[in-house]
Amino acid sequence: MKRLLLIAALTTFTFAAFAQTPDLRRKIEVSGTAEQEVTPDIIYVSISLKEYIDGKNKTTIDALERQLQKAVADAGVPKEDFTINNLSSYNYTVQKKKNPDFLASKQYRIKFHDLNAFNQIMASVDAKGVQSTNIDSYDYSKIESLKKDLKVKALLAAKEKATYLLTAIGDHLGSALDIQEVSNDVYPQPVYRTNVMMMKSNALAADTVQPDDIDVKKIKLSSQMNVTFEIVK
Repeated sequence: MKRLLLIAALTTFTFAAFAQTPDLRRKIEVSGTAEQEVTPDIIYVSISLKEYIDGKNKTTIDALERQLQKAVADAGVPKEDFTINNLSSYNYTVQKKKNPDFLASKQYRIKFHDLNAFNQIMASVDAKGVQSTNIDSYDYSKIESLKKDLKVKALLAAKEKATYLLTAIGDHLGSALDIQEVSNDVYPQPVYRTNVMMMKSNALAADTVQPDDIDVKKIKLSSQMNVTFEIVK
């Protein structure tokens, strides 16, 4: 029994000794980065339409909506990319009874792949019925593929850095012992030459938005890899 206890104690001591063995390998820790800017190719735009009265004539929200629907179709925007974002005329009858001057409005959301289509649409819609427009959000269709490429480039940049540093002191690069990814993605807000893509209708009169009136800032993607390599002779 004593012998078995002794063997068990020795085995435990041996395992503990192995567990506490320090890593004496020589190492170098470096970081590598890679970045790229891309122009968004998916842009979500909100458009707000509102009824208006010109003299004794009233242009209804239904008439404005029909104009917008036709303009969207003529611009080649798929139906699934044109949706109602918000609606303030759902209780139009009740509101009209309470306030005879009540003017209904609707907000729409359109997914664009080309902002020239936006200009075409706005040129076909009654400017007096357009309350406002704005860019809600934007994206890049190949962003996941780009992220993967940047990760690989950042890793290779780290390897290259470690290689020339060790070459300078006569050592050589061994295998990677540890790789840690640091996410540095930056998504700047889109900017325009004006704060909104179109001001209220009374400021527009009959003018249309020209293609160079919209200046969308690029998306900047960045990847960083922290890598530990073994140093070999």
